[in-house]
Amino acid sequence: MTKARKAEIERLCELGEWVRVTGSRKNIKLTEYYLLVEDLLHTDEVQELSDFRHHRMTTRYQHCLNVSYYNYKVCRFLRLDAHSAARAGLLHDLYHYDTARYTKSSPVIRHSSYHPQVAVESAARLIEMNPRERDMIENHMWPVTTARPKYAETYIITFVDKYCAVIEYLLPQPARFRRWVKNRMHMHKN
Repeated sequence: MTKARKAEIERLCELGEWVRVTGSRKNIKLTEYYLLVEDLLHTDEVQELSDFRHHRMTTRYQHCLNVSYYNYKVCRFLRLDAHSAARAGLLHDLYHYDTARYTKSSPVIRHSSYHPQVAVESAARLIEMNPRERDMIENHMWPVTTARPKYAETYIITFVDKYCAVIEYLLPQPARFRRWVKNRMHMHKN
């Protein structure tokens, strides 16, 4: 892809005419996936996730969009409930507080255990969830949380969430990733 094309995509993204997920240059506005989540994407609750940093390199909005899209793709490929997977993925981190501040102020309940409950309560105020969507949001942090997932889609979102966290952290920083690999290789030689 040329620099001019990349610049044009960035410009269209800033205008909201192009929506993409991390690791892809595809305009998801032109996909079947987008039709499943478009109503949620335009809510204030979801849009406000853009105000919060997530995994250091992205926003919570972008993270939720990434999880939603890849969760949808995997579940569709496996002939599971891709519709619920897309919607739950978008809402799985629907909480509006700064994670770092929470961690410092409330050491009793770890954030990784607390935020799924906040997210499911926030999602319930926004939409009427089916049992799969609720389970995916409540248990996306398994095995950190104690309740086991009830559905295959919930197991998938737990893996997709971790996958997205890795690509969000490393993809924007190829130099950091190369240094990390180089350090690991050096450690193993010694």
